[in-house]
Amino acid sequence: MAMKKIFKWLLISLLIVLVLTLGGLGLYIGSLYNKAQSIPLNEEILAAPALSIEIFDAENKPIKEDNEISRAYAHFELIPQHTKDAFISIEDKTFYNHNGINYKRIAKASLNNIKSRSLKEGASTITQQLVKNTQLTSEKTFSRKINEIALAKKVESKYDKDKILEMYLNAIYFGNNCYGIESAANYYFSKETKDLSLEESALLAGIIKSPSKYSPIKHQDNALKRRNLVLCEMEKDQKITPAQRKFAEEKKLHLNLSKEKKNRLNSYSQAALDESENILRLPARQIAINGYKIYTYQDVAAQQALESAFKNTPVDCDYGGIVINNETGHVSAYIGEGNYKILEAKRQPGSCIKPILVYGPALNEDLIYPCSQLLDEKITIGNYSPKNVGNKYHGYVSAREALSKSMNIPAIKVLSYVGTDKAKAYAREMGIEFDVNDDSYSIALGGMSYGCTLSQLAGAYSCIANQGIYNKPSFVSFITDKNGKIVYINQQENKKVLRDDSAYLLTDMLKTCAQSGTGRKLASLEKEIATKTGTVGRSGSNENSDAWNISYTQQQTCGIWLGNLDNTPISYAGGNQPTLIAKDYFAATDDDSSFLQPSSIVEKDVDSTTLNESHKVSLASKYMPQRYTQKELFSSFNLPEISNKFTEIQAPNITSYVNGNNAVLEFDAKDYQTYKIYNTSQTLKEVSGQSGQQKLILPLKNKEEKIYFENYYSLSPDIKIKKEITFIKKTPKEKEKWYI
Repeated sequence: MAMKKIFKWLLISLLIVLVLTLGGLGLYIGSLYNKAQSIPLNEEILAAPALSIEIFDAENKPIKEDNEISRAYAHFELIPQHTKDAFISIEDKTFYNHNGINYKRIAKASLNNIKSRSLKEGASTITQQLVKNTQLTSEKTFSRKINEIALAKKVESKYDKDKILEMYLNAIYFGNNCYGIESAANYYFSKETKDLSLEESALLAGIIKSPSKYSPIKHQDNALKRRNLVLCEMEKDQKITPAQRKFAEEKKLHLNLSKEKKNRLNSYSQAALDESENILRLPARQIAINGYKIYTYQDVAAQQALESAFKNTPVDCDYGGIVINNETGHVSAYIGEGNYKILEAKRQPGSCIKPILVYGPALNEDLIYPCSQLLDEKITIGNYSPKNVGNKYHGYVSAREALSKSMNIPAIKVLSYVGTDKAKAYAREMGIEFDVNDDSYSIALGGMSYGCTLSQLAGAYSCIANQGIYNKPSFVSFITDKNGKIVYINQQENKKVLRDDSAYLLTDMLKTCAQSGTGRKLASLEKEIATKTGTVGRSGSNENSDAWNISYTQQQTCGIWLGNLDNTPISYAGGNQPTLIAKDYFAATDDDSSFLQPSSIVEKDVDSTTLNESHKVSLASKYMPQRYTQKELFSSFNLPEISNKFTEIQAPNITSYVNGNNAVLEFDAKDYQTYKIYNTSQTLKEVSGQSGQQKLILPLKNKEEKIYFENYYSLSPDIKIKKEITFIKKTPKEKEKWYI
């Protein structure tokens, strides 16, 4: 009985808690709804037919680009019935029967959200979507949803259904800067809304759920599946017949992209607008509606120089070019052309990743010097057998030469010194993103799952130019509201990634690339410049998919990319057209800056004999003659040991034996040493200025003879070493005998 009473009281307690919780929740929702009722409905912007955004350059002058985001308005009577039906079938089947809210759908979505512990499903009606796109921010919060419901009811009370549908179709976003169905019809099909076919209407209706995921340009398969789903829903709703559905489903995707709109997608002002959307957390249409003004870092002279550079070297593919101020990260100029936004396109960086991921980290970790010797040879790591371009290998080369001539094998070896995890950590600090699967040595050559964007790659190079300090590239300086009040100002935070000495040494290596490496087309420029090129080949063919050049001076970085967003091949390589475009840009600027050499950078004499013989970097001693040294740059924090050459000497390995009546001596000679063979009465042989294996034959006059082998530095005869060798002639019955 006691247990029954306890259970009864527990049940009653739970019911009381549940009732109180539901009651509290109801009061909370009621208070939010009452508050939402006071939000005014801005009727002026519900059907704004034309909107524009004012965007200004670095001198606060209007940027002379077309910043209209909604140019035309599709009136209800001119919209085909099958177009209207497509949106209703996929977005809001009961549109003509509810008062702005579909409570049944809200309940179902709420249960799904509780199960998934998220706010993924919104169950918004067409009226609610109109409100969200014109009256509210796009944040996913409970209070915003209540505001949306309250305003949707106000819309329903003031407008009939046809007008609401018209305003909705002219407000929703279709991707690629297309707001409203007229804009979308013009961009994707180069036609007016009134001329849209059934399959075209279904495609557009399918896009709006996720313009990125269902983009008919980037993700055609997704777009077609979504289009066909819309057609199926229309058939279920008896808006089209099975035959019409089948006929439309069999139609292939055929786009006719507007050239005018395509170019606007990749303008400087569009890039600034995209950044502003992220800053304000508002779509472009609401930025325009609310009268925000965007002030940027565009430098008119730099913009004109970049545009002229592309005109001077015309290309028949998609392209992008960006110029970044190294000290601040501010984007001075940008130009691009493609079917969607170049700055959002991740592409394989090819060899342009090597300074960021490989050589920069290795220098900063004190693992290499610019003059370090690396063996360029065929290698296999597990199942991975990387190759150099042309399958050519060069033996021992310096890190400077390997980078400037973009050799692949040395880059992979240096990455193995650093370790992939540590190397990626450095690159991430410079703005490069990696997928979880980017963990093999192929990333040293740019083999990434997704790659990086033009602005990310150029931004990473601007870090090298800026003494190892990284600033994320930015277009927007500040934003004001319609009353001129500043609502945002860029207060960029920078971070130190590389030591200034490491950054300078890397820059000096990339200067070699501009003078005699893959970027040597820049050599004729009368300015100090560093560069790296990158070419991405297509697997199994001799064709390329991407061509890069990233060049920088002390003041600015210019990044150039050529390729095709649909991955059709191009006929360009990084050292050709991209480098010529970069050259034309820098030639047109007044930038005569010189790289700032840190006080920690020192020039030292290196023992070239040890470098060439044992491939080890050693500083020359003060006794070493200049002819056996070469000057190299080092960080004072990472200096090699001093060579002991010309302070002491070692005897070579000598093989000696008797052959008949002759004594034979074999040894490996160095051209900076003299080798003297003599006995007590005379010099028998002398070798000087020779390199490589030597074989000396000396006649034996006596049965047993003693000779001396002496070697010394030709330019320092006092530093010597001597060995005594005895030869004994063998008799017919004796075995040969010799000893040292």
